[in-house]
Amino acid sequence: MSYVDGFLIPVPKENRAAYKKMAETAAEVFKEYGALQVVECWGDDLPEGDEGVSFRNAARGKLSDSVVFSWVMWPSKEARDEANEKIMDDPRMQPSENMPFDGAKLVYGGFQVLVEK
Repeated sequence: MSYVDGFLIPVPKENRAAYKKMAETAAEVFKEYGALQVVECWGDDLPEGDEGVSFRNAARGKLSDSVVFSWVMWPSKEARDEANEKIMDDPRMQPSENMPFDGAKLVYGGFQVLVEK
């Protein structure tokens, strides 16, 4: 069964182009190491809610941030685990001084697929 890594990232709106460039590079790397699909989505309609019930609150973002919702689909958890070791060593994935987001606010996790059609 497929396995998915999910991400929620607050990104300052002015960093959209820089984030997109970084995400395109990361997607290439993930695909080289076996990812089946990489999807990066820029928040366009983010209703504000009470504490903890909006995407921006969940990502600990500011009003000046958008939120990126993304996922990487893998053939299996084992394939993901094997690829992650290589991805972390890949020079294209090393953090730069000009990261377009605050890595301390990155929310991520691995998910077993329940329904896939």
